[in-house]
Amino acid sequence: MVASQETLDKLEDVGLNMYERKIYSALLGRGVSTAGELSEMTNVPRSRAYDVLESLADKGFAVIKSSKPMEYVVIPPKQAIENIKKQHRQDLEEQLEKLDGFKDSDAVEELESLYDQGLELVEPEEMSGSLKGSHQVNQHLGTMFQEASSDVKIATSEQGLADLHENHSEFLQEAQDNGVDVKVLAPVTDNNSEAHEELSEAAEIRNLADADGIETPKGEFAVIDGETSTLSLTPDDVHSTQEAAFWTESDHVARNTMEPYFDTLWNSSPQV
Repeated sequence: MVASQETLDKLEDVGLNMYERKIYSALLGRGVSTAGELSEMTNVPRSRAYDVLESLADKGFAVIKSSKPMEYVVIPPKQAIENIKKQHRQDLEEQLEKLDGFKDSDAVEELESLYDQGLELVEPEEMSGSLKGSHQVNQHLGTMFQEASSDVKIATSEQGLADLHENHSEFLQEAQDNGVDVKVLAPVTDNNSEAHEELSEAAEIRNLADADGIETPKGEFAVIDGETSTLSLTPDDVHSTQEAAFWTESDHVARNTMEPYFDTLWNSSPQV
C-alpha cells in the first residue's frame, strides 16, 4: 500500500524525491522489508531501490538490518522528521561557521578592496536599480540598515510598520546600538500598536497619521546616511512576488530630495 498523492506531495516538502516517497510510504505499511519486495510494490526499478533505501537510511527514515537478504526497518514518521530536522540544524551550523570564517578572512579583505576600487570608476547615478519581490526588497533594506553609519530615516505605511518590525527590527536595533540615529515615520493605529511598541526600542517613531496640515502619504521610502535611498513602487496589497522598489546611491537624490521631504514630514508629526 502506498500513501495518497497528497501525502506524497507533503513528503516532497521535507526533502524526499519521488522514489524515496514511494518506498518510504510502502515501507511504513510493512515495517520491515527487502529492496526487492518494495520494488515490486512501488514499481521503482530494483536497481534503484537499493540506492533509494540507502538514501532513506542516511536521512533518518530507515535503518539497514544486517541480514541475508538485506532488510530495511522503517523509522516512525515523527521520529524521522526529528532526525531530518537535526541534520538540517547541523548542516546549517556548519555552513554558518564556514561563512563566518570566510567573512573574517584575508580573502574578504581582498574582495572589499576590489569593490572599493571599482566604486571609484562608477558614477553615482550608475549605482541604482530596481528590486522585484518582497524577498529581494527586504534583503536589500537589511543590507542598507547594516551598513548605516550615522542615520536611518524611514517613512512607511500602517502595514509597512508591522513588516518593518517583523523583518528588520534586529538590524535596526543593532544600528542603534552602534550609535546610528534611527527614525521611523508611520501611521500608528490599533492594528500595528504591538509592532510600534516593540520597534520603539530600536527607533524613534512619530505618528505620520497626525502630521500637522499634511495629507498622509501612502508611499514608503528610506534614506541612509544621506547617501542611499530606496523608494517603494507598489502598494501594500500586491502579492509578495509583485512587490517592487527602486534604489539609488546618488547622494544628490538622498540629500536634496528624499531627506528634505522626510524632515518636513518628521517635523510636522507628533510623537506617539
